[in-house]
Amino acid sequence: MTGYAAASAGSPGGTLSLELRSVNSRFLDLQFRIAEELRAHEPQLRELIGARVARGKVDCRLGFAQGETNLSARLNVQVLERLKALADAARKAFPDAAPLRIGDLLRWPGVLAEEPDADSLRAAVGALCKRALDDLIAARSREGAKLATGILERVRAMRGRVAQITPLMPAAMAAYQEKISERLREAIGAVDDERIRAEVALFAAKSDVAEEVERLRVHLGEVERVLAGGGQIGKRLDFIAQELNREANTLASKAVSQAISDCALELKLLVEQIREQVQNLE
Repeated sequence: MTGYAAASAGSPGGTLSLELRSVNSRFLDLQFRIAEELRAHEPQLRELIGARVARGKVDCRLGFAQGETNLSARLNVQVLERLKALADAARKAFPDAAPLRIGDLLRWPGVLAEEPDADSLRAAVGALCKRALDDLIAARSREGAKLATGILERVRAMRGRVAQITPLMPAAMAAYQEKISERLREAIGAVDDERIRAEVALFAAKSDVAEEVERLRVHLGEVERVLAGGGQIGKRLDFIAQELNREANTLASKAVSQAISDCALELKLLVEQIREQVQNLE
């Protein structure tokens, strides 16, 4: 399911900002874009998101903006040494270039290294992620409710098609049996009626769709039960949709009249629509 959430909060040394974007996916795929100074918090974010989101491609962005006051700042010696080496190389290539000024150095990204309280920062990141997750889950839940409504509408439509098939079967079977009997007589001449009845009975057994119709009803009832139960239901419904598709295919292959064939094709179309929606449910 899709969703978006954003949150920000003050933290030791500056302001934290976090964005969560979710799009449809059959499995959980987490992507992180995190400010370098906060990279150590990726495992914490991964754990928090994974505990509440089961499916979807989730993009998490965590940023940090320094505050005006920086009481615990220190110079990052490694960055300064790299800058010095780069500056020396640049001055050899361009002898007339002006040297770097102190102000330029202090504004260079990474020169001032923060040393905030690690525990406080971890708590701030965790609280911020939980706030954003609450909003994201709420957005996904609203979309999930709409998807569930659409699936139930298709279930009702499928029940209607299944109900149409049952009364069609006796007349369709009788007409087809008569047609088969005539073709047998024309093909092999006068034969024992007992032989014809045996062949027709064998065909009738192979063409009987009562079992498929009953299984369709059972699977449709299971879809309704799972949707009513809520929770993480996407994968369960995906499996049931596969079974519905299997029964609809079998029904289409056994159809003995155009009316039954049309119902089977409509069932397959409705099943495919359900499968598309189920891929988006968690």
